[in-house]
Parts: sequence; C-alpha cells; structure tokens
Amino acid sequence: MNKLIFRKLSLDILAFFLLSSIAFSLIIWVIQGVNLLDIVTEKGHAISVYFIYSLLNIPKIFSKILIFTYFLTLFVVLTRYESNNEILVFWTVGIKKISFINFIAKLSFFFVLIQLSLNLLIVPYTQDLSQKYLRNSSMEFFPKLLEEKKFSNVRQNLTIFIDGYSKNGDLKGIYIKEKINKTDNKIIIASKGKLLKEENGFKFKLIDGKITNIVNKGNFNIGFKETVYELSKLNSKTRQLNKIDEVESLFLISCLEKYIQSRKDDQKKCGTENQFKLKDIYQETFKRIVNPIYIIVLSLISSLIILKPKVDFMQNYYKFFLFTLGFVIILFSELSYKFITLTFYFELIFLILPLISIFIFYIYLILKTRFRISYL
Repeated sequence: MNKLIFRKLSLDILAFFLLSSIAFSLIIWVIQGVNLLDIVTEKGHAISVYFIYSLLNIPKIFSKILIFTYFLTLFVVLTRYESNNEILVFWTVGIKKISFINFIAKLSFFFVLIQLSLNLLIVPYTQDLSQKYLRNSSMEFFPKLLEEKKFSNVRQNLTIFIDGYSKNGDLKGIYIKEKINKTDNKIIIASKGKLLKEENGFKFKLIDGKITNIVNKGNFNIGFKETVYELSKLNSKTRQLNKIDEVESLFLISCLEKYIQSRKDDQKKCGTENQFKLKDIYQETFKRIVNPIYIIVLSLISSLIILKPKVDFMQNYYKFFLFTLGFVIILFSELSYKFITLTFYFELIFLILPLISIFIFYIYLILKTRFRISYL
C-alpha cells in the first residue's frame, strides 16, 4: 500500500515537472530564437542553419531552468496534496512525516544526477557542437548582405562596397578591403564583376581592376583584366573560439588539477587553443558541480509544507514565506560562484554551504516531526 501511494506521488511530481519544463523551455526557446535571427539577417546563414543552431540550445535552456522548475513542481504538487487533504492518506496508512520527507529527499537525488549530467556532459557538448556547426555552415543569404552604395562588413576582417548591384548578380564599382593581419591589408578595386554561387560558397568574378597590397615594407599594385575572389575561405563574423560554457568539463578539471594552487589567479591562463583564466575555470567548474546540490536543499524546503501552522490564517503567509525562501536560495545558488575567489574563508564557506544547509534543514525537520529511529 505504501509503495502504491509513493508511486502515485512520484508520477504526479514527474508529470508536472515534465509539463512545466516543456512549457518554460519552449517559451524561452521562442524568445531566444527571435534574438538569434541575426544569424540570418546579419551573418547570412540559411534558415535551416538557424533552426538547427537554435535547437541545439534547448539542453542549455532546460539546464538553466531545471532547479527552479523542480522547486516549483514540488511546491505546487505538495500544496495541492495538502489543500485537497490528500496528504492525510499518508498519515492514515501509518506513513510517518519523516519517512515522507526522506522519500522527497531521495527523489531529489535523481534530479541532482540529471542536472550534473547536463552541466558536465550534455550542455558543453551541444553548445560546442552548435558553434562548430555555425562556423562550418555556408552563407546561403550572402547576397542579401550586400547593399548598393554602402560599406558592408559582411564577414570578419572584410569590408565590401558596391556602387551598383542587379538581381542577377551583376556588379559595378566594386571595392573590397581584406584585413590580412594586424599590419597587412589587401584592397581590390574593379570596374565591374559578378557574384557567383558554387557548392562550397560564393565568389566574386572581377573584371578590369587592380589589387593593392599594403604591408610594413610598403605598398605594391597588381593590375588585372579578370580575376576571382573566393569568399568561402574567409572567416565569417561567427566567433572562432569557444566560450567557457562550451568547453568540455574534463578540460576544466584537468586545468584545475594542474594549477590548483593558482585556481583564483585572474591573469594566469590554461589551454592552447582556448585561453581561459584560471579564475573563470574555477568558477565555471563550481557552477557545474556544486550548484546542483541545492536541489536537495529546495526539496527539504518544499517538504516544510506538510508542517503547516496550527493557526489557519497563517497558512497562506507560511506558504508565501516558503516559496520566497526557495526563490531566494535559487538566486543565491546562481550567484554563489562569484564569491569563491575572494578569500579562503569565503571559498570554504561557499563550497560546503549546500551540505550545511541540507544538514540544518534536515535536523529542523527531524525535530518538528518528533523523529524516532524506528521511523526510518
């Protein structure tokens, strides 16, 4: 009987969690999708590239809202059980309050594992994959980035000016400036040309013009009757290096192991291709590993709903207080990583604070439920 009751409670929690997670994720995904439209409008990528790129952001969205959604789920489901007197069924069949709380705490471990899997494996992988996909995607809408009588920064280190541009790709009065490195530039001027599309991207076919190479040692010009300027080989506006949240967890952990004594250093960096400050690596690792533990803290706070005040008019204020407390803890958990690089004492406190919080809330619940060993 007890197993059936707890199974129903588990199904109710999981069902509400899935529905609310899908709803919140879709809302955020749509809002974020509007902000990502510059992939098409400014960077010239195809709609299919935009759609796949935005889809790969869903794991990150789900990971960000998981802790709040789980707390909201527990709070709503337990409040509904308490308001409809369904909670009395547990006490009627002999289930002790501490056993009920233990069940909620054990269930929260499942969500901690989900959050850890997302933080350590899935989100970094999908974020890295989405950025690689965007970098390697062709610019299907490149022609739409070109405007007549206007300088267009269509790609990184590339400026193009077109005096005239027809729909069939014919060009006139073409000016192209390519930044080779910090000191060297290439300028191409042509009287006319044509924009051609190939399998690997676009290219300019230029007629009657000259190429000016500007280097440290001086300038030199080359005239041409006809030449081709490849666009597919140039870097796009898409950033080439990963952000720290797109880096695999093993890289971050190996950096910390190697430079554990310098983990708070704001100048020293780790890695060859991805140069990240050790301080940022330490904070990112903290967010991925330590923050999920607060899910257990929030589950214990939600469990306080079953310990309703004896005075009826205080019950609504009591629930409001619990929800506010949970919301504050969520905000605190999201910001706590900023404090671990201050002093050793702050670092120690914020590293063990989730465990201390679990211990304090659990002891409080034990005292309030008149715990006995036989209840376990």
